[in-house]
Amino acid sequence: MDEILMNAEVSMENSIDNMEKRFLNIRAGRANPAMLDGIMVNYYGSDTPLKQLATISIPEARQLCIKPFDRTSINAIEKAIYESNIGITPNNNGEVIILNIPALTEETRRGYVKQAKEYAEDCKIALRNIRQDANNDIKKLEIPEDDKKNAQEDVQELINKYNDIVDKKFKEKETELMSV
Repeated sequence: MDEILMNAEVSMENSIDNMEKRFLNIRAGRANPAMLDGIMVNYYGSDTPLKQLATISIPEARQLCIKPFDRTSINAIEKAIYESNIGITPNNNGEVIILNIPALTEETRRGYVKQAKEYAEDCKIALRNIRQDANNDIKKLEIPEDDKKNAQEDVQELINKYNDIVDKKFKEKETELMSV
């Protein structure tokens, strides 16, 4: 029974972590190297994460600077950024790629908040699925009904705790996105 609760809690933690990673990809008008995390560059015929091909720095609050380790890869990196649809046009000066992050409009901010809300809702759905799986596992156990009921109440307490965490993290992201 303790193992079921422990597994459910670990799965819930993973769901929260996944939501936070997805939140990082929503830009708030400030430069953040995490915006480029999902970008894969075709480097000598194989897809390679951008992080492995270049150093990414933040020279200004709304600017990213990408300096490739190998200058011959600069065009491939620029192409990958352009094709990734992150909404930023790369500027290549031959040695580095500069990404200027545009200021967000009110409409864009609201769209990002809506996207963050979807991610939070996806996380809550995952939490409910974890609860359902844990409750099904508890029902299969050969233990007295009172113990099953107590275990299900423990699972419910867990989901309440993690739903509160999801709400808190969403509110933080919403505040970050809506602040100018």
